[in-house]
Amino acid sequence: MSASTQDDLNRIKNEIVDSFDEELELQMEEERIEDFISEGMSEPTIDRRLYFRDLFKLQHELVRLQDWVQYKKLKVVVLFEGRDSAGKGGAIKRVTQRLNPRVCRVVALPAPTERERTQWYFQRYVQNLPSAGEMVLFDRSWYNRSGVERVMGFCTQDELEEFFRSVPEFERMLVRSGIILLKYWFSITDEEQEFRFRMRINDPLKQWKLSPMDLQSRVHWEAYTRAKEDMLERTHIPEAPWWVVQAVDKKKARLNMIAHLLSQIPYETVPKQEIELPARVRNADYIRHPVPPEMYVPDLY
Repeated sequence: MSASTQDDLNRIKNEIVDSFDEELELQMEEERIEDFISEGMSEPTIDRRLYFRDLFKLQHELVRLQDWVQYKKLKVVVLFEGRDSAGKGGAIKRVTQRLNPRVCRVVALPAPTERERTQWYFQRYVQNLPSAGEMVLFDRSWYNRSGVERVMGFCTQDELEEFFRSVPEFERMLVRSGIILLKYWFSITDEEQEFRFRMRINDPLKQWKLSPMDLQSRVHWEAYTRAKEDMLERTHIPEAPWWVVQAVDKKKARLNMIAHLLSQIPYETVPKQEIELPARVRNADYIRHPVPPEMYVPDLY
């Protein structure tokens, strides 16, 4: 077996292991991490024990940050941008995994409707901005105009130039209004994107992630590169700078991005009253009625 073939097999193995890891992360409670670590499992890119341990630590800090945002009535907006399959969704999932969805919500807007196309470009994004005490994560954002709309010809050159004139002032206005705005670009290589696309094509559980627009992004790789470079140059402003996440290694990208997010918003522990579980009220005249057997879900497992 050639070294190239072995490398490909190793990468496929790592991708499959990563899929299992995603499920484990969603199910495993923090108190079980030490038992998991004791099994001695490891990851070629980053030791799995270190990954899980630091992920849980960072997620604990995210909960503290969430409490602080709610306590201080802060308004936080985080933009996740990058190429298709760059790992934005996985990072968002790890950020929100243990947070209160009433405080931290994800906005992933579909293609604009005919009515929305006639509105001010930023209008449908404005209505999704946070109120006091909220965090909003945009899974793609108003930067669609400088990316897919530009490359695929969904906007005119005049509309594109108006976007570049407007977006710095729009973001400065958001910051002046008290919104904390963070912008992340997830960066992967041409070769890595092709590999991830092929894994999705061959995995029935992930084929839904591939849209016709995603496949077209392979054809227009260089055009997207030029668009990204132009976007970063023209919209990287002191009030709302871009932060580039090296995302070829998914696990490292998640940890690095979350750690950076936490470093950008000063927070403290929120004072809380001790929680006491009240005693259950029992009434002598209450009789619990049995559930009819036909209403139960069959015990297949």
